[in-house]
Amino acid sequence: MNDLPVWAVRLREERQSREWSLKDMARRLIDAAGGRTREHLPTQESLTRMVRAWEAGKHRPNEPYPALLAQIFEVPERELFANPPNADELVMPSEGIFIRKAPDGDDMERRRLLQIAAASAGIGIFGVSGEPVRQLLELSLDHGFRSGEEWEISAADHLHALRTRPPAQVAADLIIDLLTVRRQMEVSSPAEVTELQRTLAVLSSIHANALTRLGDHGAAVRWWRTGRSAADVSGDREVRLLVRSEEAGHGLYGQRAPETVMRLVGNAEQVAGGLSVDLLTTRAKALSLLGRHAEARETLDAVVELTEKGDRGDSLGFWKENQIYFTQSWVHAGAGDEARAGTARENVLRLTGDYQYQANVALHEALCTVVQGAIDEGVRRAATVIDPLPVAYRSNHIIETGRMLLRAIPLDQQDRPAVGEFREVLSTKVAT
Repeated sequence: MNDLPVWAVRLREERQSREWSLKDMARRLIDAAGGRTREHLPTQESLTRMVRAWEAGKHRPNEPYPALLAQIFEVPERELFANPPNADELVMPSEGIFIRKAPDGDDMERRRLLQIAAASAGIGIFGVSGEPVRQLLELSLDHGFRSGEEWEISAADHLHALRTRPPAQVAADLIIDLLTVRRQMEVSSPAEVTELQRTLAVLSSIHANALTRLGDHGAAVRWWRTGRSAADVSGDREVRLLVRSEEAGHGLYGQRAPETVMRLVGNAEQVAGGLSVDLLTTRAKALSLLGRHAEARETLDAVVELTEKGDRGDSLGFWKENQIYFTQSWVHAGAGDEARAGTARENVLRLTGDYQYQANVALHEALCTVVQGAIDEGVRRAATVIDPLPVAYRSNHIIETGRMLLRAIPLDQQDRPAVGEFREVLSTKVAT
């Protein structure tokens, strides 16, 4: 308590002496506000978190809250806030912005925002988005935390971005939200923290996905681990399974050996308590990479059987129907079954606008051609898929699928000129 600002201690004592809960105090603040002011106040849930942050000395109340607090406590404002805030200003003339310096406990927040600025500069977004400035402004409003529904919408937005935008942009945006989750957890109740752990697990999984697409496998593996830990703490079985399924599936793109992916699938099935569509599609692709084509086709049959029984993957938007057809395209192409691979490819293109799926099923077609023996035709077809892609969209998932085609070429055919030309296409820098 001695380390807290005097005003933070006073706010807590005034509330507790009246035997008000944090929610009671938030409701009274809303009731005390006039009509016009009330329209601009956050929800009672957000205001409860703000009260908790004030009493922890993390944020000094800004307008209109000092006057409202004085009103509900029936204490003069100058007495309630005996120590005036530091009136120094943080001046940013290049942006034409003047932000009042944050007092007391907000020093920690300013340091975090400087970290955001440094991280943003490293990925090239600071000058464009002004994200550190936005967060400073958000702090001055004592707002910025999100409800469970708002976090679900944020996760859906990041998933949509993964399917439509360059992975580097997705990763940059995710870092900002991950920092926000952490800050919200620090001032939330135990029950709220449990829900935020669920959010953290989902966002960590999406971030690991983006890092895998960027080819940053070491960082991706660490984020998968963070996602698993957060999911386990949340106790949400669906999220625990989701993170493990995603980790196994994306491990196929050069991140892990197929044997390791099979092991991850087995571990995830223990969490699931049995088979799942998502895990079976990953198993089928891993078996295909191992050259166990008959087993891969048998696994595809099990996928169809589960789907017919109503298994539709997760409820969070990660799993899509097109993933079944994508797996069929992968497995049949690897086995050289052009007719079945072609049908699956058509279904993928019918169901999705995901640029990575579109590129990869086209590469599956080229792979099938190579497996059938038409090596030059296959690698040239693959080159026409990858070469036109802007570097920002040339993800590791696409490049690694091209490498899968290279590995299907017999050793005594690897020195063919067309193969060398395709190898040069693949050597182009992966999206960053």
